Amino acid sequence: MNKTIGILAHVDAGKTTFSEQLLFNTKSIRQRGRVDHQDAFLDSHEIEKRRGITIFADQAEISFNGSTYYLIDTPGHVDFSPEMERAIQVMDYAILIVSAIDGIEGHTETVWQLLQKHKVPTFFFINKTDRENADQQRVLEEIRNSLSPDAIDLTEAFQGGVMSEELIEFIAERDEELLERYMDSGYEPAVWMEALKKLISARQVMPGCHGSALKDQGVMEFFELLDQLTATAYEAHLPFSALVYKIRHETSGQRVTFLKIMSGCLQVRDEIAYGAEDQGKSEKVTQLRRYTGEKFTAVESACAGELIAVTGLSEAAIGDGLGTLSSRPSYLAAPALQSTVRFPASVHPKEMLKAFQLLDAEDPSLHVEWDEHFQEIHILVMGVIQLEVLEQIVQERFGYTVSFAQPKILYKETIAQPVMGYGHFEPLRHYAEVHLKIEPAPRGSGITLANECHADNLSTGHQNLILHHLRERGHHGLLTGSTLTDVHITLTTGRGHNEHTSGGDFREAAYRALRQGLEKAENRLLEPIYRFKIKVDTDYMGKVLSDIQQAHGTFDAPSMADGKTVIEGLVPVATFMNYATEFASFTHGKGMLSLLSGGYDFCHNEEEIIKEIGYNKDADPEYTSTSIFCAKGQGYKVPWDHAEAAMHCL
Repeated sequence: MNKTIGILAHVDAGKTTFSEQLLFNTKSIRQRGRVDHQDAFLDSHEIEKRRGITIFADQAEISFNGSTYYLIDTPGHVDFSPEMERAIQVMDYAILIVSAIDGIEGHTETVWQLLQKHKVPTFFFINKTDRENADQQRVLEEIRNSLSPDAIDLTEAFQGGVMSEELIEFIAERDEELLERYMDSGYEPAVWMEALKKLISARQVMPGCHGSALKDQGVMEFFELLDQLTATAYEAHLPFSALVYKIRHETSGQRVTFLKIMSGCLQVRDEIAYGAEDQGKSEKVTQLRRYTGEKFTAVESACAGELIAVTGLSEAAIGDGLGTLSSRPSYLAAPALQSTVRFPASVHPKEMLKAFQLLDAEDPSLHVEWDEHFQEIHILVMGVIQLEVLEQIVQERFGYTVSFAQPKILYKETIAQPVMGYGHFEPLRHYAEVHLKIEPAPRGSGITLANECHADNLSTGHQNLILHHLRERGHHGLLTGSTLTDVHITLTTGRGHNEHTSGGDFREAAYRALRQGLEKAENRLLEPIYRFKIKVDTDYMGKVLSDIQQAHGTFDAPSMADGKTVIEGLVPVATFMNYATEFASFTHGKGMLSLLSGGYDFCHNEEEIIKEIGYNKDADPEYTSTSIFCAKGQGYKVPWDHAEAAMHCL
């Protein structure tokens, strides 16, 4: 049986140490490593060793009781949440490590929300119980109050395959049929075992244990329980499907694509078809690799449930589905900051861009973009720690010394009311006209397209071409030049010419139609927001509520839990991104602050930001709202506010 198990935690909870003990005790590695000794097996990168934190989601293989376990050790720092979330999407089960001293910390809740979003059944391990001030019972209550009321510690409740009365009652409360059977025929170990496995798989029970990873106390007892209580059902006889979850590049430049095989089998030299959204495209696998840490073994085949790395795929992106699987590019951990790459004048921009495009393939959350107008490389990041790590990565991998501009908030734009946009492109021997209906769409929906154009007005081929041009690139708003989002664009009609229309003409007309519509619209600026959860002593409630209001945030009515006040709400990233330091200071480290991306909402200081950015919509080289018409063999420009009256289709 193949099982992919993820290890997750807030930074410094002991996650990597736990992984080392597990690997050593299952004879997967010959000696234990330690983070502070810089010899942890899964923190193999030099940057990880120097910093003492996990940055990359690396994997190891464990054979135990007839099952093959693929263990993924994930980053615990918030700046590397996208790397963690990409790994989460291929996990069958997760182990959440919680410190018996620090309990539930801010990032622990973020991790839990990501696991919930991707529907991953989760176990917990309360670590560091050997330390002074450790209190596993208090932490268990925190887990029940903050994460799941269905959490139960099995350390004493499930000994030698026998369930305690407490555990039997706990399961019975969640399975009425089993309770009735228990009343009729009593406790049947095999039946109750299967019931517990199903409840765990359905995320109706969150089981765990406690111990000390550093002292190797309780780790294997926990893993033996996990082995008994988990099961997967991958089917090798079905057609091949797989999910791309990681991409790396070797020093030679060769691309290595990491897959989770969901069904079927794969062999060397097989043609892999790209997923359901991209029928017809395929590439040949030249090598299959089974990785453990940095090392790999070449194999001839791999089947459902396995994590495998392949060479030969040049176009697959993280989140892509292969074979019969659809892509899954939906992530909660999204950067809200943008920075500019600063590099020496002696390095050609194209060479630097090429290096960052490789990094972008490995971490799509970077969203590397080349700004032609300013001749700059822009990237998106989670925070300053990520930028520090990127500096080291670029130096070690490519030999370039770079730095980064101070990160800025990544704004977006939308519209508040529906408008029609009209674009005409008719220089001499060219002809195209496009009409678009542009409407506000739900927050977070991006740009969606529809088609209401009749074939009598435009051929199906030309209609598809227009939609393709609207889809092939991002679009700018008028207020700050930021990305346009949350709009629904419908092609209503258009016109071409049998002799003078070419594909590029429709691109020009479509872009002009979109821009002309935006000129007439009520444009609104959007800013990224956090969904926050704060838990503090009641004495601090007044200050926290005041801080949230000053930061232009909103909050629900505070509630009480564990004798503390819990406050949840929304707040702009711009006003709250540095609040964690102040919060830790006045709560003396005893409060809990959890921040998760809450998407975008209307900017709280729109006029101020528009003025600060100083974008000139009439000087943007990427776009124009001016249409071009032709008269007497010569093209002439018609500005946006006069273009509608000149359209041929009206």
